[in-house]
Formats: sequence, C-alpha cells, structure tokens
Amino acid sequence: MTYRNVVSAVVRALAAETINSAGGCDFEPKIQGARQSGEVVGKEAAFLVDCMVFSRLHKNLAPAHWRILVAKYSTHTDRKHAAIAEITRSYQSSAPDRFRHCAIVTWAMPKLAGVEGKRSTNVLPAAWYEMDNWTDDPHPIKTQERWRRDIRRALETCVDHALTEAQHILEGEDLLVPDVA
Repeated sequence: MTYRNVVSAVVRALAAETINSAGGCDFEPKIQGARQSGEVVGKEAAFLVDCMVFSRLHKNLAPAHWRILVAKYSTHTDRKHAAIAEITRSYQSSAPDRFRHCAIVTWAMPKLAGVEGKRSTNVLPAAWYEMDNWTDDPHPIKTQERWRRDIRRALETCVDHALTEAQHILEGEDLLVPDVA
C-alpha cells in the first residue's frame, strides 16, 4: 500500500490506534485469520500498513515533531490532550499563560462546521472559541489577534517541519506515491 501524500499517511496512521474492536481494531486475530486463508490483503493489509507507519513515525520522529502531529491530526482524545498539554508547557510567547493555552487548544481542536460542532466528538464548547474568554486582563483586540496569529503561525510552521520529516521517513520506506507531473 502506498499513500498519496504525507498528510494522508499521518492521518491514517494516527487514526489506526483509535479503531476499536467494535470497528475492527482487533489487529492480531484479523491478521492471523487472513494469513490462514493465504496472503494478507484488502482492509487488513491496509490496516497493518497504517499500524506500521504509526510505529515508524513514532519511533523515528523527534518527540517535538511527533507531539505536534498528534495534537494536530490525532483522533485519540487522551493522546491529543497530552500532546496539547506538552506543547502548552514548552511553547514560549509574550501572551499570558491562559491565553497561550486557549490559543493552542483551539488550534488543535478547531471549531467545525455544523450545529455546535456535533459532527465531531473533538470539539470544545462555544465559549472556548471566543478570545474574550482567554484572559481576565483587558488587552486590546488587535493585541489578542496578533498573539493568536503568531501562536498559530508558529504551530503551523512546526507542523510543516514535522510533515517534512515524516515525508523523508515514508519515502525511505517507499510508502508514498511518486509525483507524476
């Protein structure tokens, strides 16, 4: 199996760990059952590759790169929250601590389309997305917007660096479709 791009590979790999037995993550029995009838193919093979990519990325990426990808793309709630907490502790900004934390959380868990974000379990209450609630001290709106913009820009830059490193790893494993242009 090969992936079209590095983002799809990262998203699939991070989603592989959240598939439960109701949905089909009973990894060992599926793979063993598929082997009994011959070669591992289809969904089982794709799932196996996703799990392998998860392992390779987790092992080979720098901890900061792994953390930023988990915060941005993971659907595993506990791991996502842990990654957000680590990023919040290590990220330096001129913004107050609470503002910085809220900006990072809302970057990692953006407000989604739909009524009150009911399309996803990883959405926050509406008040989280209002910058006025991010600090108790009065700061001009332009200052708050600059803080948020700078934090998000820096986080997206980190994501870009992490994806570049992930791409190198995946290319080394021949898991990306070569560009045909």
